[in-house]
Amino acid sequence: MGNFKGHALPGSFFLITGLWWAGKFSLCYALRRSRSMGRLASKVVQRRVEVCEASVILAFSVIGMLAEQFVSDGPQLHLYDYAEHHWDRLMNWQHATMYLFFALAGAGSLAIHLTDAAPLALDRLLLGIAFSTEGFLFFYHLHGRAMLDVHVHQLLLYAIVGGAFTSVLEVFHRGNVVLELLRAALCVLQGSWFWQIGFVLYPPSGSAEWDLKDPNNMMFITMCYCWHLACALLIAGLVYSIMSWLVRSRIRKMPTMEMGLLKSREREQESEDEM
Repeated sequence: MGNFKGHALPGSFFLITGLWWAGKFSLCYALRRSRSMGRLASKVVQRRVEVCEASVILAFSVIGMLAEQFVSDGPQLHLYDYAEHHWDRLMNWQHATMYLFFALAGAGSLAIHLTDAAPLALDRLLLGIAFSTEGFLFFYHLHGRAMLDVHVHQLLLYAIVGGAFTSVLEVFHRGNVVLELLRAALCVLQGSWFWQIGFVLYPPSGSAEWDLKDPNNMMFITMCYCWHLACALLIAGLVYSIMSWLVRSRIRKMPTMEMGLLKSREREQESEDEM
């Protein structure tokens, strides 16, 4: 992560995940609200979606770990430099550790939804632990760095802690669309802020460098963080509105006979799910 691309990579991962969560949770809630649609999203379909999501999170995390280790200036799995007698590129190792816990969350979710070997709420708990570990690592990631460098990472911590808190709350309130959309918005915020950190600390070639000791830059970047938060909340609300509109439009266009057939299929699906 010691360059622009290193911040753009996790930023893209979190942006994609946050947008996916916003779309998935909005669609599920819109279907639940629609009495005429009934159980269109059956348990079998929901399980398949959870398995696909966990697989993608696991794949993203593995890609992140490999990128941190095997880029040209990466540690190449060497933790200690015995020739120079010091730890070797601990920043890369910290970032790889962050990805490791998200990989564990993805793998755990796969096991939960494929085998029924553990309580369903455990997937949210593992996700909360992954966010908590990310925040813990970033908290001890800032010693001896410039003022603005420390500040932009501290702002990132608020989004991380919020994601961890909402994930843990979902252990006890699963299916609460407010918590789900809040988690999605905070994930989008993380993604966009990773990109912002890249532009601040490692401006692409041709961009003006930021003065990392200027107090005015700290004031601006704090205000900029609030703009990122507002955009993330607006994106989650927009996705929710679009999904709700699509479901309502589908219901209005559905003929009466088709609705009757759909309800019959739903009753058959319920019997299959119970078996």
